[in-house]
Amino acid sequence: MRPTARTIAAGMLALLFFSIFVGLGSWQVERRGWKLALIDRVDRRVHSPPVDAPLPAEWPRITTASHEYLHVRASGIFLPASQTRVQALTELGPGFWLLAALRRSDGSITLVNRGFIAADPPERTVSAHGLPAGVVTVTGLLRMSEPRGSFLRRNDPTADRWYSRDVPAIAAARGLTRVAPYFIDAEPSQAMGEAEDAPVGGLTVIAFHNNHLIYAITWYTLACMIPAALWFALRERE
Repeated sequence: MRPTARTIAAGMLALLFFSIFVGLGSWQVERRGWKLALIDRVDRRVHSPPVDAPLPAEWPRITTASHEYLHVRASGIFLPASQTRVQALTELGPGFWLLAALRRSDGSITLVNRGFIAADPPERTVSAHGLPAGVVTVTGLLRMSEPRGSFLRRNDPTADRWYSRDVPAIAAARGLTRVAPYFIDAEPSQAMGEAEDAPVGGLTVIAFHNNHLIYAITWYTLACMIPAALWFALRERE
């Protein structure tokens, strides 16, 4: 029996969708390999001994791929007037990240997320969470700037309301110059303060969604269903 034009069209359409679904499944397999490599790379960075946080000469080469979550250390003096609260929601509840500028020996500045503080009464200021005096050494994870604000709310520097750790915006609002394009999520340390309500460090959330295998199986399953559906359709026409 010679195939009709409708049969040929159905076959070509089936081949098109089969190719698309196989391509999407293969893409998810590649994404899974990339994600697993990323997770392994970040895990090795987080658990490696700390290295010196990048200084100005290295700043142009800093990227998310090459530096995010690098375990670093930096020494310097905290600038008291630089403290900034950024709204946060953590395992300890709602509150704020407390950022402060650390002036390093070469005069450059690195913002340090000292840690989490609970939501304070409106009349309380960040000055209540005193900064350690003198030279301190901070260890933690290098994090990239979070520009423009959160998904639902924009930073409002004029009103001093911050919803993301936008390094350039915070630096501009505090009149800081020569500021690193990253910040450091500090680990728990006495250098962050010894008071009962001192910022709680070490709350960095490191999580990567990895559902690519499920997606790949779904696309490959749909691809397998195409020839089966075509076969049944042709049988019904006989």
